[in-house]
Amino acid sequence: MDTSAFLVAFATLFATVGVADIAFIFAALTKDNTPAQRRTFATRGVIIALLILLFFAFLGNAILDVFGITIPALRTAGGVLLLLIAIDMVFARHSGGTGTTDEEESEARHAQDISVFPLAMPLLAGPGAISAVILLTTGARTDAEFWLVIAAIVVILALAWLTLLVAIPIQRLLGLTGLSVVSRVVGILLAALAVQFVFDGIKASGLLGG
Repeated sequence: MDTSAFLVAFATLFATVGVADIAFIFAALTKDNTPAQRRTFATRGVIIALLILLFFAFLGNAILDVFGITIPALRTAGGVLLLLIAIDMVFARHSGGTGTTDEEESEARHAQDISVFPLAMPLLAGPGAISAVILLTTGARTDAEFWLVIAAIVVILALAWLTLLVAIPIQRLLGLTGLSVVSRVVGILLAALAVQFVFDGIKASGLLGG
């Protein structure tokens, strides 16, 4: 079995879900909550995000059919979106593609339960992650590759859950510099994957005559 599908899906989702970034945001939003409350928020938010991403994983093709979107078009558009996210990560810029906007974060600070908003969506299951899931699952060539992508989704969200549980200690341990280094390294890898998606999409479209 070719495990490269899992590795590609893992790397892509690691970046688009923002596993390296959520510790800071979650710690900031729950600094006044008890450990039990943070654990509840983390568990509920991850479960909801998992259901959202699995929904798009299994119904991605049907959604594309409804809107008349071809797989090559999706791969090209998804590659462009992932490239923009990668650029944000490398240059340490913040956008709504992998997390919350400033307005959303401000609203979340006044919410009693952040598990649905902004944790589940858009922090974990944001536009970038949803696009990546559809891109990866519709691009799977065999059933085995499809289930490897599903496995990657589950593993990434399990990792995100563990990160949320230790958000405050991680924040203290790595600091801003440590998380920035991780984010930049993943961003470079994601940029390369994004460009490959664009190449594959253009090639499959037949625009270049073969």
